[in-house]
Amino acid sequence: MFEIKIIETGYIMADGGAMFGAIPKRAWQRKYPSNEQNLCPLVMRCILAISEDRKILVDTGIGNKHPDKVSYYQPHGLINIIDEIEKSGYKATDITDVVLTHLHFDHCGYATYKNIDNETVPTFPNARYWLSREQWDNHLNPNQLEKDSLFTENIQPVYDAGLLHFVENDIQLYEGFELRLFDGHSVGQLVSYIKNDTATYTFPGDLIPTSAHVPLEWISAYDVCALTSLHEKERFLAEAETNKYILIYCHDAKIQMSKIKKLNDNFRAKSI
Repeated sequence: MFEIKIIETGYIMADGGAMFGAIPKRAWQRKYPSNEQNLCPLVMRCILAISEDRKILVDTGIGNKHPDKVSYYQPHGLINIIDEIEKSGYKATDITDVVLTHLHFDHCGYATYKNIDNETVPTFPNARYWLSREQWDNHLNPNQLEKDSLFTENIQPVYDAGLLHFVENDIQLYEGFELRLFDGHSVGQLVSYIKNDTATYTFPGDLIPTSAHVPLEWISAYDVCALTSLHEKERFLAEAETNKYILIYCHDAKIQMSKIKKLNDNFRAKSI
């Protein structure tokens, strides 16, 4: 079983209309804050799952290699993920596995870093990096909607070092740690299911980026296929509600985690 530590690596700002798609501002602003420019603060939350023999990092935040490329999103309060891992008593070389939910820049930036020779190399040299095959193929041949969010330097050095392992189907990586595939936001996004002594924790990534996105129709305009997102959310949330999973939200600046409750034919976040 796994102990779970939350790691927050800083914030970006995203337009509220983009974050909540077809939902009117008068509805979403009651659930999620924005400033006078309609920008919502999004935390970049990662998790470290620790067992007797595994140290698994899920997502890595934005990194520090390309601030000029992401300045539109106003990154701020950035924290080096290595420093946060060391606060938990571990080093980068102790990480055994890195799960990348998908390859958008705010989720995989610290998968690599620039060394003293200004070479971009894997940040976690002893880890197996896990990524869906579909997401890798999408990176190699990106669609028009995602190409500006995919940076080769975040993943190619991992592949070149022989550390990248592809997930093609739902899989149990280790006892108490599963990866399952969900489409919609992007193809082949990985959702982690992590068991400890008291509960199953899930990290749905951008399938459900904030607690406000739990209702089925609350779908981000960043999702490449809204209808697919709706059906994938319903599949995930029905199981989460039945099995009392705890969801850890990757971008919610207010609420780290919740359970799910079903209300009529829809779902809501349930405080824990």
